Amino acid sequence: MGKLYKALEKAEKERSQAKGVEAVQEETIAQSPEPKFAGAAAPVSIAMPEEVEAPPAKAPDPQPARVAPPIPLPVPDEVVFPDFDEKLVAYREPGSVVSEQFRKLRTQLLTLNLPGQPKTIMVTSASEGEGKTLVSTNLATILAHDLHSYALLVDADLRNPALSRWFGLTNGRGLSDYLTGGADIPQLLLKTRIAKLSVLSSGTVRDNPVELIGSKRMEALVNELRSRYSDRYIIFDSSPLLATTEPSVLTKLVDGIILVVRAGSTPRETVKQALTTIDPSKILGVVLNDLALESKELNSRYFGSSRYYYRYGYGESKERGDEATMTDRIVKNVLRLFRKDS
Repeated sequence: MGKLYKALEKAEKERSQAKGVEAVQEETIAQSPEPKFAGAAAPVSIAMPEEVEAPPAKAPDPQPARVAPPIPLPVPDEVVFPDFDEKLVAYREPGSVVSEQFRKLRTQLLTLNLPGQPKTIMVTSASEGEGKTLVSTNLATILAHDLHSYALLVDADLRNPALSRWFGLTNGRGLSDYLTGGADIPQLLLKTRIAKLSVLSSGTVRDNPVELIGSKRMEALVNELRSRYSDRYIIFDSSPLLATTEPSVLTKLVDGIILVVRAGSTPRETVKQALTTIDPSKILGVVLNDLALESKELNSRYFGSSRYYYRYGYGESKERGDEATMTDRIVKNVLRLFRKDS
């Protein structure tokens, strides 16, 4: 009985101790200022959002730059040059047979057996519609394409100017303005889209072209162009020889003359009359325009030919002789190529 009593007393004492511990724990929990998570094996601290440091972002793998493919453009059937005259074949069709003939003309011009290389060249014709502007523009273009030469085109046809239109330029101030003392040469030169080729247009329309071309200022212009632009071939597109009197004045100022004749169209007497108005010592050659390849009779007398253009050269001999002899020789060689009816 005594043992049983002691055992019960011991158990009661242990229960009392267990309750005391529980009371202390409850009191501790109630008084704790910091929250605790139940079931946590160790204290856990809570960080505020502004204290959170995000891990550094991983740089994406470099990707090759992607370029959008170009949008294909429609391909025209042919290249269009809206500003240039369609007959400027030396620029439009540089690989054509016609352009090759102008290259031959350039070669003949550059290799002339003369005491001095002609740099101021007048291109003219006997009458209107023979193709002088066609020859002057294409020859100047071919000269500008040469590695060692430049070209300057001067529109000396004050009655019927055309160079500005051929190159898509505005015919503002030009030759006539210089001749009247209104401007200096550098202010009047126009650049074209062809490298190394510039144009001096005819300028403001005047009612006295004969007086302007025949003036001392015209002579000064030719001399100044020759000296100031010594690296250039200066091509004067003149009015026809038999249409006006201005060309006869200009022939005395330039170094050489190229005569353009339309094959099979110009009467013999017209060619003969035109040739007699030119100083024969200055004739560099005659260009036959519109010469058909099928014309065997004409082709057999030439160095070469194309369907449209051809050049026939003179003055191969070192001895030119007097003017009468030279004129007779030119007339004889040229006129036999044309029809005999006048």
